[in-house]
Amino acid sequence: MFDDASSPTPQAVTVADSTAAYRLQPLLHDLVSTVLAPTVALSGGDGQIRPAGVQGVFHADSRALSQATLTIDGREPEAVGHAPQGVGATRFVTLARWLGDPVPDPTVRIERFRQVVPGGMEERVEIVSSATVPVAAVVSLELGCDFAPIEVVKSGGDTAEAAAECTAPGEISWNSGGVRVVVTGTGARAESAGYARTGFLRWPVELAPRGRITLSWRVEVRDPQAVVTAPDRPAEWAVGEGAPRVVAADHRLSRLFEQSMDDLRSLRLAETAAPGDAFLGAGVPWFLTLFGRDGIWAARMLLPLGTELAMGTLRVLARRQGTKIDPGSGEAPGKIMHELRRHEFAVEGNGLHLPAAYYGTIDATPLWISLLHDAWRWGAPAAEIAALLPHLEAALGWLGGHADPDGDGFIEYVDTSGRGLANQGWKDSGDALRFHDGRQAQPPIALVEVQGYAHQAARQGADLLEAFGRPGAARWREHAAALAERFRARFWVEGPRGSFPALALDRDKRPVDALTSNIGHLLGTGLLTGAEEAGIADLLVSPEMAGGFGLRTMSADAGGFSPLSYHCGSIWAHDTAIVVAGLARAGFAEHAATLAEGLLAAGETFGYRLPELFGGDDRAALGRPVAYPAACRPQAWSAAAAVTLVHAALGLYPDVPAGRVLLRPLAGAPLGPVSVRGLRIAGAEVGAAVDPQGEVVVTGLPAGISTERAGRDVS
Repeated sequence: MFDDASSPTPQAVTVADSTAAYRLQPLLHDLVSTVLAPTVALSGGDGQIRPAGVQGVFHADSRALSQATLTIDGREPEAVGHAPQGVGATRFVTLARWLGDPVPDPTVRIERFRQVVPGGMEERVEIVSSATVPVAAVVSLELGCDFAPIEVVKSGGDTAEAAAECTAPGEISWNSGGVRVVVTGTGARAESAGYARTGFLRWPVELAPRGRITLSWRVEVRDPQAVVTAPDRPAEWAVGEGAPRVVAADHRLSRLFEQSMDDLRSLRLAETAAPGDAFLGAGVPWFLTLFGRDGIWAARMLLPLGTELAMGTLRVLARRQGTKIDPGSGEAPGKIMHELRRHEFAVEGNGLHLPAAYYGTIDATPLWISLLHDAWRWGAPAAEIAALLPHLEAALGWLGGHADPDGDGFIEYVDTSGRGLANQGWKDSGDALRFHDGRQAQPPIALVEVQGYAHQAARQGADLLEAFGRPGAARWREHAAALAERFRARFWVEGPRGSFPALALDRDKRPVDALTSNIGHLLGTGLLTGAEEAGIADLLVSPEMAGGFGLRTMSADAGGFSPLSYHCGSIWAHDTAIVVAGLARAGFAEHAATLAEGLLAAGETFGYRLPELFGGDDRAALGRPVAYPAACRPQAWSAAAAVTLVHAALGLYPDVPAGRVLLRPLAGAPLGPVSVRGLRIAGAEVGAAVDPQGEVVVTGLPAGISTERAGRDVS
């Protein structure tokens, strides 16, 4: 994913020409999102959807409503609170202090209960009077629609309201390009403004003393061109008594997990043409569609809850696996795609023009291989794994060919189109890759974590080929071993606290020597020795890296560091969680607990809905994390981070084909003791509990699968 500073190369902007030449991305941090993919409502904390910024009701990459402003006798109620009410629902509480009794306490209260559904939104407005006198008023809802594409909204571009039409009693509609938006108010009178750009629903209301009344309205979006839709069945981990539950000594972990489960359910998507294969939309609002890297990581992090999401994600991406060379889209044979949109994604002002199906990602392909392998280890049906083996072989073919265009033995990228992402790892903003002194690295780029992904994918691909009786396993094990030797010879640099792997190699094959969180992704990939992992573990919890609420993306002593830089000093929940998982697997319990505690503290600050990222300021500065103002929230891999923390605490590492579950719990504060029900291994519902001494009890394992305490290597 990328922010508005993403490549091509950011251009200098002066104050004089800033409004004309450069538009600011709208801020999100103070908005309330209510989502059930592929539809989301973004409003103020009072529930009002105002015609400004990114507020609105969006459906499948397009804004359906740009305004839904409630007034009572022409005045807006005053906000006093709001809270989530489960999946796709929010309640807003406001006051009309000018109505009712003339006393200091408010006597007329308005509650808006908002429920988003796929393709629409319903809202119930409850007006409750505790006054001793009757209350009479006119309730109005002002409505607008601009059909703005998400990329135009994201870039702060100009939009124009569409014409409103009163099509039936209590009904207003808008039409554009085959998309129809219809708003209906039960018992309301529909009106349109004289210039026919704004519609109104009006309800005259009368309340007896201590009376109440409920009004309702709904919006429906009819969009046959949408490329994503809601899945045709609920998640295997989302319904009934089998839904996952966590009880932890640290209540923050339980509450973070509970909210994250709601958010993950709300982000589930499917392709319109294949509603049976679910994946997670990357994030609200900019990325509520198919993203290869994000969907893979989120599905991988959710494997403790079952393999269904993983297999759906794998199949969706396999159907769009590259078959040809196309510099414009970045497609290559065997390559896994980056993102899917309904049309070209063009961000005004920075030259970014991504085709509807875009392949500009260097890491999605090896991560796809690892997800297939991990799903197999967690007990995905063998027939489903076998059906994807031709795609595995194609992905391995890309890994050994087109992924290394200059033949130096490292996986690297360069945007040859000049219109795509200049950086194509997970840190894909235009200024993400910097030397220690702050200079930007120039492509082609060989990222450090991608070499680890490639090494792991080659080994895991070999395991799958061998297990299913297909040729090539020896070749890919040799490929991994050779990559490890080259990596050790070329990537390591020296810093004030010792040696560590560089962030990348630049176009001149120079190590990009900034200390970053990327090196934490190497843990568990097999690319490092035990001594190397120990050195990296110590660096990751140094004050420069872990002095905030989690793991900083870049060391605070680096020349390019800024706590509110998208990728050079901020903290990303998924990044921290991935590193926590790697540390836990490698046996660095205290290190993992240090980073995990930072995320739990951040989760508490953000109402247990972790944003995409937040500021990397030192804890001592404010005592709480600073919001990154354009961060997605909810976001798939940030929500999935809660599952990763629980999984790390339990330390269950299944190998269903081998008939065993290895145990390495993360004992001690802040994650233990912990008990969980609703995990899934080989399709069976499993429970697990870790006591304060670090002993694990697992219940419900399928027949033929036993547990054993892990040694050093649980990869």
